[in-house]
Amino acid sequence: MTDNRPCALINARLVDPASGQETHGGVLVIGGLIAGLGGSVTADSTPAEARIIDCAGDVVAPGLIDMRAFIGEPGAEHRETIATASAAAAAGGVTTVLARPDTSPPVDEPAVVDFILRRARDTAKVRILPCAALTKGLEGREIAEIGLLAEAGAIAFSDGRRSIANAQVMRRALTYARDFGALVMHYCEDRDLAGEGVMTEGERASRLGLPGVPREAETIVLDRDLRLIALTGARYHAVFVSNALSVAAMRQAKHASLGVTCGVSINHLTLNEIDVGDYRTFLKLAPPLRAEEERLTLVEALAEGIIDVVVSDHDPQDVETKRLPFAEAEAGAIGIETMLSASLRLVSSGQLSLPRLLRAMSTRPAEILGLPGGRLALGAPADLIRFDPEEPYILDPASLHSRCRNTPFDAARMEGRVKLTLVAGKVAHE
Repeated sequence: MTDNRPCALINARLVDPASGQETHGGVLVIGGLIAGLGGSVTADSTPAEARIIDCAGDVVAPGLIDMRAFIGEPGAEHRETIATASAAAAAGGVTTVLARPDTSPPVDEPAVVDFILRRARDTAKVRILPCAALTKGLEGREIAEIGLLAEAGAIAFSDGRRSIANAQVMRRALTYARDFGALVMHYCEDRDLAGEGVMTEGERASRLGLPGVPREAETIVLDRDLRLIALTGARYHAVFVSNALSVAAMRQAKHASLGVTCGVSINHLTLNEIDVGDYRTFLKLAPPLRAEEERLTLVEALAEGIIDVVVSDHDPQDVETKRLPFAEAEAGAIGIETMLSASLRLVSSGQLSLPRLLRAMSTRPAEILGLPGGRLALGAPADLIRFDPEEPYILDPASLHSRCRNTPFDAARMEGRVKLTLVAGKVAHE
């Protein structure tokens, strides 16, 4: 549906994560916005020229907003392009993607922000938003021109997969960002403490003969950052919390009303260190997968609201960087197309309600980033998805839209097919 006809999704299970409500009815889309909602939207009540889609009881919800994905443009088009990433996103029900700044060149100049926005306008099926560098060259030494980058269209600031080691630089960056009302998204890791580690430190790493990373490598930097937030009052989002120590630190910060937020990757919610098996490099991730009890702590923290958002941590890697011994392989997995299906495991197991899950993947990211989406409401953008949360399938990596195939869910049994993705009322995937 490339035309601008009205569209009505009828006979649907409407899930609004913003209110936590589930109802039966329909959604009427006119001019890229939600113009009608609920039981009054039927085949008979819609304009004569409208396209009518009978959802047959499938879920209709706001499109997902992914706050962390690597898109290869510029400089790593062999791994992913805006076109392929957006096709994968649309197929997975993701209607907005925040692109990481660690490209080549990095997103530390207004011209690079402009390039991404123009390329997205020309080739993307979904909304692609640039996250700009927090420091020049992502080197952690000199603060990037946050004001100019924000003016060019960057909506958040991060050094990608690099952590700022120098506390004084971090303080200056937070102070500078605060003055522009900018959101700082930091990847917390003490590189010296992590050392050459490739798995979570513990019995499993010892059995496999692999160097371990203590979980404190993440939490020490998170603790430091939270103290700097108390000092500066900046807007701050911890990209990942992946262990119980970090969850405890975030809980304490929220109880102290620091106004900070945090995310968790879908991989850490649904997989654990045992899944690495016999050195499966597609499960080599940063931060590394944790023990099962840590995974359960993360799920509980998400249900409780301590963890705000779930991200795909989409990180395409080509064969050359993954077909290596585990310790030498590059960390990272694709995930934007499978994020919804993987997360529905938590719903079918009874650990999370569907509205709570969708809130962490649409409403909360929209609130944190200051976007108008993430809700089913009159006048809201018609970024919508239709899916059957119980439809089973076995994941075939060859069927995925990403340029790379490094999925941790290769041949896994999954549930939840996205049947329709609308972005501003236009079909991005069907």
